[in-house]
Amino acid sequence: MSETVKLTIDDREVEVPKGTGLVESAQAAGIEIPVFCYEPRLGPPVGACRMCLVEVEGLPKLQAGCTLTAQDGMVVRTAATSAKASEGQNATLEFILVNHPLDCPVCDKGGECPLQDLTFRYGPGSTRMSFSKITLEKPIPISPLIALDRERCILCYRCTRFSSDVAEDNQLIARNRGAHTEIATFESDPYRSPFSGNVVELCPVGALTSTQYRFEARPWEIQNVPTVCGLCPVGCNINATVREGKVKRVLSRNHPEVDGGWLCDKGRFTSPHLLADDRIAAPLARGPLGLAPVTWEAALDRAEELLRGAEGRIVTALSGSETLEQAYGLARLLRGGLGAHSAVLPESTSGSLDAFRLPLSALADAEIVVVVGDDDVADRAPVVDLWLKAAARNGAEVVRYGPAGDHHVLPGGAAAALHALTDPADALGARLRAADRAILVWSGPGGGGGARLAEAAHALGFEGKPACGAFHLPATPNGRGVARAWAAAADEDEADPEPIGLLIVSGDEAASDPAVRALAERAGTVIAITMFHGLAVGWADLVLPATGALERDGTLLNLEGRLQRLRRAAIAPVPDELAWIARLAGRFGVELSPHAAAVFEELSQKAFGGVSAAELDGAAPLPGRGAYEPPPPAGETKAPAQPRTADARFVGELRLVRYRPLFSGPQVERVAALGFQRPEPELVLSAADAERRAIAGGDTVLVRSNGTSVELRARIDRRLAEGVARIADEHAADLHQIVEVVKR
Repeated sequence: MSETVKLTIDDREVEVPKGTGLVESAQAAGIEIPVFCYEPRLGPPVGACRMCLVEVEGLPKLQAGCTLTAQDGMVVRTAATSAKASEGQNATLEFILVNHPLDCPVCDKGGECPLQDLTFRYGPGSTRMSFSKITLEKPIPISPLIALDRERCILCYRCTRFSSDVAEDNQLIARNRGAHTEIATFESDPYRSPFSGNVVELCPVGALTSTQYRFEARPWEIQNVPTVCGLCPVGCNINATVREGKVKRVLSRNHPEVDGGWLCDKGRFTSPHLLADDRIAAPLARGPLGLAPVTWEAALDRAEELLRGAEGRIVTALSGSETLEQAYGLARLLRGGLGAHSAVLPESTSGSLDAFRLPLSALADAEIVVVVGDDDVADRAPVVDLWLKAAARNGAEVVRYGPAGDHHVLPGGAAAALHALTDPADALGARLRAADRAILVWSGPGGGGGARLAEAAHALGFEGKPACGAFHLPATPNGRGVARAWAAAADEDEADPEPIGLLIVSGDEAASDPAVRALAERAGTVIAITMFHGLAVGWADLVLPATGALERDGTLLNLEGRLQRLRRAAIAPVPDELAWIARLAGRFGVELSPHAAAVFEELSQKAFGGVSAAELDGAAPLPGRGAYEPPPPAGETKAPAQPRTADARFVGELRLVRYRPLFSGPQVERVAALGFQRPEPELVLSAADAERRAIAGGDTVLVRSNGTSVELRARIDRRLAEGVARIADEHAADLHQIVEVVKR
């Protein structure tokens, strides 16, 4: 049992664990100590705003309560029982409001504003100031997503502390001194952090506001729908703010084990894609004059005709963004009603990893974390990158193996590098074996990453250590869940997908995938389920409109193996996929409910141990660890790949690393304000490779392979391994694995 201390706050005795802050101790006693600058997620308090002034017996002056730790025998009086503390708080508020504008009727923070609330509860009630207030230029766009009103700023430093101490981008600063201090970015550059939107939520006044939500709604007109983000495998908990059936903003909804209360800008600012100009609002069927709108009944007739008339195998390409219920329903229809069928599943996670399951928050308390893979963690699962930064701040050793890691490994060498850690002679592997809180993370392409990760964790003895674990970061939001739902629907798929009589493309991610389009060229006919005209209208025979994650009811399985409820926030202009899948299934004698809750109940009995939907309400729990089951053998694993050094054989050649940036994909492309976050058409080179080719940063270069060439701008990354070239997927065109780079 942990050691406790007893203290008295406003004549109430409270017992708390030793080391607890005074603000939390007061909360335990049901007493409020008001704060502005204090926010536990930002780290140690700084006592900047002085709103938390309290009187402590034995000390001559008022103290900033947020900076105090509960001590045995301490006697504290807040403004509720101390005239001295009350006077101090009133003076603090009066000082804060000296130049604060009376913007409450038009301020986006009005009705949700801590300053407004605390002024009513603790303020003097009237002002003694008769002079004109300072006015400043407003609003100042610190990025296309965030507006700054310096008149409202109370210099609590929450935003700058987030930038420096949590996101660690150090882009948001406080410049000048004293009364001239102001929040700004360096050189007035846009605030480009992938987590910049968190400062809007952290701001206790209306100084930092979202340009998307600005003047869009008032607190009494909105509803906040608790749901989860469906754009990456983390599954951050969110509240979708809805007005008149439309999502106006997305806020974080703190799940301390999953996201810690943070949210990336992709999850926060992409909701406008639901109102995109090219959104498909009705089914489209190909006729003599091309695709034309048809009724839903005609579309289902056409779908039935294509399914029954397919000459060859029916293949489904899934996106990994489908809910469990959608994937299960589609599998029931196709595998139960039509028999022979194949699927192209998204990158999934081996079930063997369930033996090493941990909450993501365990990363912050780890002793040592090893990250293996070709891709940046921030691109695959951005909040995991924040957990890794928290781990490093807490003293953990974070080691990265990859083309730009601490240990250079060429593309495709991640599995071998991971295997090498299990060698008894490996020094890092020995430290992993000895550690009580060691974690492995796989962040790279390759469907076998989860299995290799499980093998390594088993070999390192993680099973017997409850604080040791492993995380596989899939490329898609619900790839793990989709694979399990698909497998639960019927027997195994047929192995050979050729010839393809009918290809079903499920979701925008699959529709925009070049590999899926290559399959479409070999298919007799194509049914595409997508939200946007530009993705499939050129090559599909039937297009069925899709919904977005914020328009769905259902369930997602995140990278931890945690089931989470997805709740419909917005009213979609089209029926939910499950509704028409159920109608179509009925035509083939397959009984399927159109309601997500009923489908989940059926699926849960088969694949998730009968867990009920009600158990997933609120902060969804993480299941316990399972027993380790060795994954299927993957063949011989070679020694870790090493970076190639310069020699005459490849002076003109580099190994291409294609990557999918966080700010990419159909949803991001349809939000103009996120354009500045999208990757530029650039080639990233190591310093040695650039010097060898006389290339400087910013130079225009030509990248060639197998008759294909792309003109890009060069950027030098001193962390990158020699022999490697990194290009974002959307700018890599049809380049092959080995490329030649020459200066223009």
